[in-house]
Amino acid sequence: METIKWAVNHMPKTDDAQLKVMALTEVEKARAFHESFPQYSITPLVKLEKMADRLGLKEVYVKDESYRFGLNAFKVLGGSFAMARYIAQQVGKDVSELPYQVLTSEGLRKEFGQATFFTATDGNHGRGVAWAANKLGQKSVVLMPKGTTQTRLNNILAEGAKATIEEYNYDECVRMANDMANKTENGIMVQDTAWDGYEEIPAWIMQGYGTMAMEAKEQLEGLGCDRPTHVFIQAGVGSLAGAVQGYFANRYPENPPKVVVVEAEAAACLYKGAALGDGSLQIVDGDMVTIMAGLACGEPNTISWDILKNHVDTFVAAPDWVAAKGMRMLAAPVKGDPAVTSGESGAAPFGALACIMCMDEYKELREHLGLDENSKVLLFSTEGDTDPERYESIVWSGNDR
Repeated sequence: METIKWAVNHMPKTDDAQLKVMALTEVEKARAFHESFPQYSITPLVKLEKMADRLGLKEVYVKDESYRFGLNAFKVLGGSFAMARYIAQQVGKDVSELPYQVLTSEGLRKEFGQATFFTATDGNHGRGVAWAANKLGQKSVVLMPKGTTQTRLNNILAEGAKATIEEYNYDECVRMANDMANKTENGIMVQDTAWDGYEEIPAWIMQGYGTMAMEAKEQLEGLGCDRPTHVFIQAGVGSLAGAVQGYFANRYPENPPKVVVVEAEAAACLYKGAALGDGSLQIVDGDMVTIMAGLACGEPNTISWDILKNHVDTFVAAPDWVAAKGMRMLAAPVKGDPAVTSGESGAAPFGALACIMCMDEYKELREHLGLDENSKVLLFSTEGDTDPERYESIVWSGNDR
């Protein structure tokens, strides 16, 4: 069985210029925007009391994003806010002046006109962009990498997008979608990764993700937890991880929680960078075959990478069986705890936590992180059963692939 790999962060620090992307004022603006949606409700924060006892921890909390806007995943938070900020910029307004009812109005549509939003996706981000474009009366085009299931494609087509599965990996689909956007009148790229020259929209997407972290912080306090000691967060390109890390670094500047970033081993570009140790961007290419479709991204977001290398404690590369273990444990937790339907990418951090706490070969990592009976751990289940057939094959039939 493949083992979990990890790299403690010894990378040189930078001037931390990107941390301001996740300034609390920016996150509050995103939260107010999302609250204006009629579909908005705060997603559950599940406290796993019995599981915490079993794992030897004080408290374990899982933010369950399978309830987000009826889309079974968190990604819509980023795409919708970035699209709103782009439209606001084009019509010379602040995004705070464009709540949902204004953004979807006929008057604004006439003022802004018709745009086509392009993106590449493993599923959840594209579905969120398609859903938001549909609600705003705009067009969307979505490219999906090879290996994408028909279910994920159908979910996006159902939102009115033009969507296709290509014969290329995720990062190549990003390049293709960007090229198409550049060649289309009023074509806009809405991608949850950044590269040199393309950083404004990804920064807005990250701020949109901040809504989820802000909700979790308030819910923790409501449950009597003043702050988590540890946060486990998954990463593909690192946009979500950078958003969550950035939020908590800004929220608790004097006493931030230890953050552990968990990637799919097949696409662990951030882990590779941390292991190398010099702070340079590392890329994973090829097919990146993994059950964690949402994490199968090999080229880091430049904004997030700067935040992560300044603040993350440890980077973890997890084989597929770790995610599968997390899915099963959350689906059938210790008696008395509520079950969480967590998809392959959603359950990877919890699977990693369970392995670190229960398997002797990870004792060194457990001790480094200071995970013990005093630890209060926050995790984000970023998706539910977005591909029900695959979810059932893993959780019900015992497949790990």
